[in-house]
Amino acid sequence: VSRTSPDLAFVPACLPPDPVEVEELQHFVSNSKRLFVMTGAGISTESGIPDYRSEGVGLYARTDRRPVQHAEFVRSASARQRYWARNFVGWPQFSSHQPNAAHLVLRDWEKLGKLHWLVTQNVDALHTKAGSQRMTELHGCTHRVFCLACGDQILRSELQEHFEALNPTWKAEAFGVAPDGDVFLTDEQVRNFQVPACHKCGGILKPDVTFFGDTVSREKVNFVHQRLAESDAMLVAGSSMQVYSGYRFALAAREKNLPIAILNIGPTRLDHFATLKLNSRCGELLPLIV
Repeated sequence: VSRTSPDLAFVPACLPPDPVEVEELQHFVSNSKRLFVMTGAGISTESGIPDYRSEGVGLYARTDRRPVQHAEFVRSASARQRYWARNFVGWPQFSSHQPNAAHLVLRDWEKLGKLHWLVTQNVDALHTKAGSQRMTELHGCTHRVFCLACGDQILRSELQEHFEALNPTWKAEAFGVAPDGDVFLTDEQVRNFQVPACHKCGGILKPDVTFFGDTVSREKVNFVHQRLAESDAMLVAGSSMQVYSGYRFALAAREKNLPIAILNIGPTRLDHFATLKLNSRCGELLPLIV
């Protein structure tokens, strides 16, 4: 890919779409009346948000950083302070990212009645910004925050104002951005950062996302299985499907003998049983499908 656009800095190198592959995906989509689509981080890399696993450009390839674990966040006040300080610095940039061509195409497919249901593993709200409505955010969304004690929910943008009020003189220079919206800060930078408690009960505030080590609720999993049962084909866009919370739906699709197409740069966990596998950028190939 061309590296001239800053939005492509986190997209793995790949060849332009092959006309034969375009035709194959067109045939796949045209044959479906109730398409079930699952998206992953690879659909948002073209909006400038890095992923974790892509070869050479993913977070794991570039750094030794690892995302916060659910148990650590709940157990440790210092872990929460570190997480929120980094998130506070990264939020203005992360929240400003906009949908790309792939997000807009999927929204248009929904409007046309082609897309039956969309499940995204991403927490960046880009599908919502694009206007998708028939959608489940499998791992939640960073744009919402809730209290672990009383369940009260507020917007992440509102919490940013609380952070600013509590830390009027606190400043930190950011180094690099991560897939979940935080940035790299030193322990020294984080030490004096103040974290607000729930304004209703004084409980712990947490992003409305499934952290690593946590599980997706049974109600949400069942709901997605119901939408899959109503569908006649599955398209995976921008995901290696390494995380079981998403992979389980591909296994269910295989059990139902649904055709499965994969659009992802690099290998995925589904390659050995997919009907179709395409190595292209989502934002480059999906707009070619009519």
